[in-house]
Amino acid sequence: MAVKNQEGSGKITLDRKILVSIINLAAKEINGVESVTNTERPWIKKLFKRYDDGVEIKFEKNGALTIDVYINIYVGFSVPDIAYRVQENIRNSLATMVALKPLKINIHVINVECDKEVEHA
Repeated sequence: MAVKNQEGSGKITLDRKILVSIINLAAKEINGVESVTNTERPWIKKLFKRYDDGVEIKFEKNGALTIDVYINIYVGFSVPDIAYRVQENIRNSLATMVALKPLKINIHVINVECDKEVEHA
């Protein structure tokens, strides 16, 4: 993926793995997120879709970026609140670190981790 350099001529090239790393870190920073996961995805989708570490990135023909993130959360947290905060943190991290503004960020809550309860911060 190439990003136009605002300082002059030339381009900056980013590997997909860098975007996945930024998205993973941004999701895990939110209190209540247990993990970013791909374990619950159907095996057929894992075979045929570009999917790394619980993050799916799609580049549309018009240059728009769509992101799907699959997370596990801890019991006792509000699912809509966690999903919104993860979306906002991913949006801010991408804008700050690589100057990208995604069109859509879809958060999929796969599981609620009940093994241990985390106190709200």
